[in-house]
Amino acid sequence: MELTDGRVALAAAEAGADVVRRYFRTPVAHHAKEGTDFATDADLESEETIRAVLSRLRPGDAQLGEEGGASGPDSPRRWLIDPLCGTRNFAAGIPLVATNVALSVDGAVVAGASADPVLGETYWFDDGGARMRRGDEDTVLTPTVESMMVDVNLDGSRERLLRALGLLGDARVSERFQIRVVSSTLGLAWVAAGRYAAYLTEGDLRDNVHFAAGIGLCRAAGCPVTDLDGHPVDTGQVDRPGRRRGLLASADEDTHAALLDVARDVLSV
Repeated sequence: MELTDGRVALAAAEAGADVVRRYFRTPVAHHAKEGTDFATDADLESEETIRAVLSRLRPGDAQLGEEGGASGPDSPRRWLIDPLCGTRNFAAGIPLVATNVALSVDGAVVAGASADPVLGETYWFDDGGARMRRGDEDTVLTPTVESMMVDVNLDGSRERLLRALGLLGDARVSERFQIRVVSSTLGLAWVAAGRYAAYLTEGDLRDNVHFAAGIGLCRAAGCPVTDLDGHPVDTGQVDRPGRRRGLLASADEDTHAALLDVARDVLSV
């Protein structure tokens, strides 16, 4: 029986996670990219492994990977590959990393998986909902705000950092939530799983290999997901030429509304 797209994403993400797990906390070569960014041998081999799985199981689909760029036929079905999210964490031996694989069909993310190589958990989704797999067992994901922790992505330019710090310093946030910084899109999976109350980032989210799997996972789990103005994140409302208005994913509507109020005030400048 042919695998569904969700199970293909699951298989590909877990194959990449196996590579990352094998390299974790071992001497690994670094390969310089733009600015202070870099990839490691684990990033490169993980992406090669994921691409091989997708090419075998979905040979007619296109692929877009963080390290290898675009490949495959011209197709409305395109797999977005982030072979090691949290490379700097990984290189420092910090166990906050993920391997992300998502399928975009005509621009809409319809299936995907985010694997945690260290804990051995894989969060995956398709039209049947969002689940977490450990071993051979799947558990349905249930978002909750019980932890009251909000993950904020502080990666990016100095301007983005200062804007995010302005939001974190607002009393409406500090009095209600506890802020965490994971520096990996694993935080989005944790919103879907009920470990975080919300996840916030700025930046352009269109066909983004880092965020596509996590966005789809949160939606499949029933989380509110918008840009920082409350618009659908796929449309990427512009707040200035060439700039998109980021992402907010929350465990429930009340938390989402509260954080949107602050974001609109603080990030509107």
